[in-house]
Amino acid sequence: MAESKTLRQELTKGFLSENPVLRLVLGTCPTLAISTSVTGSLGMGISVTIVLIGSNIVISALRKIIPDKVRIPAYIIIIASFVSIVQMLVKAYAPAIDKQLGIYLPLIVVNCIILGRAEAFAGKNSVLASAVDGIGMGIGFTAAILTMSIIRELLGAGTLAGVTIFPASITPMAIFILPPGGFFVYGIMMAVANRIAEKKGMPKAGLNGCDLCPMAGSCTLLTNERTVNCDKGGVTAS
Repeated sequence: MAESKTLRQELTKGFLSENPVLRLVLGTCPTLAISTSVTGSLGMGISVTIVLIGSNIVISALRKIIPDKVRIPAYIIIIASFVSIVQMLVKAYAPAIDKQLGIYLPLIVVNCIILGRAEAFAGKNSVLASAVDGIGMGIGFTAAILTMSIIRELLGAGTLAGVTIFPASITPMAIFILPPGGFFVYGIMMAVANRIAEKKGMPKAGLNGCDLCPMAGSCTLLTNERTVNCDKGGVTAS
């Protein structure tokens, strides 16, 4: 019973409390670039979710074998392998989506959500828990980018998944499918997510420096900065 409750918590944390886009502020580049289209956003969300689940499982299974000094290169190789598989499948069976995603599909390799979960979770937990974590984070990412794309495509182009919604008499606000509109919608969605989290007693998301980065524990720049501050008798970096 306790284990099933823990797995349920690992699954649902990515929905809101640790949503990678709206709470952890990760993967913002593909989120802003791809969210102009519902079809492209759904394709990106599914692709990222598949890579997250696969890489989490393999990294967790090999966590006791991979030497600590080369774990990051090993993680990247594993992630790149799954990205290559997904890319070939998308090219073969969904060429239209592949064209929409463009360079952002192979760039999933360096998506900080995936590497962050590998370093912060999969490398330290069981295979089952890591798989559940990948599913939850993938659903959270997909929901965030899909919601953002619905708002941007509907208001900016008057369509949903390419289907015209607005009548001819209504002119869409093209600003919403441009970068400024993307940042505006993203900011509003983060504010709403923070408000909901606050009502549920969760801490607000915030950018408090390098400590929030999934790689903070192994970052030599951050470690050196803390060492210098401590030597000077100052406060450690935040």
